[in-house]
Amino acid sequence: MSTSSDQWPSSLDDVELDELDRYLRLHAGEDEDRLLLDGVHGLLSALAVGPLPVAPEVWLPQVLHDAFTDEAEANRVLALLAKLNDSILAELDMDAYEPILGEVETEQGPLVTAAGWCEGFSRGIDLYAPVWEKRLAEDAQLMELLGPVMALAVDEGVLSTEAEFEQLTDEEYDECLTELPLVLEAVRRYWQEHPPTAAERAALTQATQVDPGPPPRQRSGHWVH
Repeated sequence: MSTSSDQWPSSLDDVELDELDRYLRLHAGEDEDRLLLDGVHGLLSALAVGPLPVAPEVWLPQVLHDAFTDEAEANRVLALLAKLNDSILAELDMDAYEPILGEVETEQGPLVTAAGWCEGFSRGIDLYAPVWEKRLAEDAQLMELLGPVMALAVDEGVLSTEAEFEQLTDEEYDECLTELPLVLEAVRRYWQEHPPTAAERAALTQATQVDPGPPPRQRSGHWVH
């Protein structure tokens, strides 16, 4: 696809990504449940292609946990998060989406990991769990579309399942990563073609009237609690 520079999605540049990454790490402390940059990107990616729009006041508590003490810092961090959020659908539209992944240290050196991204993605599903759960239980197509994400999540221990899964080979892992942009576009199209029913919307309204508390660390094979 040929794209002029003024049409290219306004994504965060490397300096902005580093700035947001430093802020999230600084405020994560020792709490392993707090999302870092890769997790935030996974969360926002799930919301971007999900069944219904999600307002910032719904997802920001999943990302920001400490009160700002400086107005300028608050404005800057919120602006970076807004830009990151807005860039996802734009990147998908331009076939330019790339997941933000983390790294783990191994004896062979740094290794790319999708664990944080998958954790964030699963939390994005959790935010509108009544709609996702009902549809996943009734429509095998949606489960099939999410296959590469689920395979990565199981492999990284983010998703637990009663079914037996063999650990992915390096080639299979890389293939799943390569398929993520296609998965997101397919899931996005699925919800556009099969929007939530009145019953699913009603279930969501009822569920969101009660604070569900922090999301669980482990999921079952159907992205449910």
